[in-house]
Amino acid sequence: MGKVALITGATDGIGRASAIALARKGLEVLVHGRDPGKVRETVAEVEAAGGRGQGVVADLCRLDEVRALAAEVARRAPALHVLLANAGVYASARTVTPDGHETTFQVNFLAPFLLTRLLVPLLLRSAPARILLTSSTAHGQARLHLDDLDSERRWDPYMAYAESKLELILFARALARRLRGTGVTVNAFHPGVISTKLLHRGFGAGGAPVEVAVEAVLRLATAPQLSKTTGRYFDVTDDRRPSPQARDDHLAERLWHVADALTGLSETTAGEAGAPH
Repeated sequence: MGKVALITGATDGIGRASAIALARKGLEVLVHGRDPGKVRETVAEVEAAGGRGQGVVADLCRLDEVRALAAEVARRAPALHVLLANAGVYASARTVTPDGHETTFQVNFLAPFLLTRLLVPLLLRSAPARILLTSSTAHGQARLHLDDLDSERRWDPYMAYAESKLELILFARALARRLRGTGVTVNAFHPGVISTKLLHRGFGAGGAPVEVAVEAVLRLATAPQLSKTTGRYFDVTDDRRPSPQARDDHLAERLWHVADALTGLSETTAGEAGAPH
């Protein structure tokens, strides 16, 4: 049986290019997006590249759709070897999702937290497997406030984005501790300052070509020498120390429990132990 990858936010930018690149490597790719038409177009591109693709549709602004996405993936995929949580937003104004959360916080962190947790049993059955969480060098500017994760008291577009990327590194560390020794690795990475719609919307023009990010994805997803590397943060392809707050494992545990409650998960819902190994 060939290897299977799920990429969220796979209909544009880094996600789309990564889907095609992984397909060329021989992986079957589950292409996620919220626009059915764009999902179909990307699946066609994956297949034109010589790979196998399937489309899955969900709006990450709705946690019920995230749960449905996890169930659909588990139903349709006999195994899952790579989960690339790539979908993300950079909001120009503070908005609230139907679940009542600030949009950047939910789409960039709560949704991948929930999706990943729900797919852990499938990943464990498929081991060796790899989870890749798309963070950013912006995390170094963030200061996390667990009592104001929805930024009700203070909101700034850049800080909301930076905080969500810090949260993903903390999640990677906490989940990696729980999955140590299972054959499932978890790493967060900065894909580079890439010329994408998100970069242009949030930061203006410029950025490196998408191939820079694809190189990072391919290495983290397939390089044999990284098969046991877990709980790390990569700046493109370099293993780097993240910010001091991103290395705060006590904070990571506190964030885990808050996110657990906000998503309605219990410690054992996704098949993990209740405490880190």
